[in-house]
Amino acid sequence: MSLPILPVSSIALPDTLAPAAAGASSPGAFQDVLNGAIQRVESLQTDATTSVQNFLSGEGGELHTAILAQQRADLGFDMFLQVRNKVVGAYQEIMKMQM
Repeated sequence: MSLPILPVSSIALPDTLAPAAAGASSPGAFQDVLNGAIQRVESLQTDATTSVQNFLSGEGGELHTAILAQQRADLGFDMFLQVRNKVVGAYQEIMKMQM
């Protein structure tokens, strides 16, 4: 059974990107998106920690669930770090511009 390949436009945006598309012209929109992304990364890390603790304590947590939660948290943090690096780089380029 093969699944059809969907165009990129039909894929729903993550929750952290939705406010940017809806209110890009409102003041503080960038701050709201950034705060949402930080909260999402923190929640992924909290979920990973909880999953690992459940596995280690024997409370019904499974190994593959703990590993997947940890990998999800690592990928989320790495992606957020790369976005931060791009934003800092863009800011530095703007500061180099002469008026």
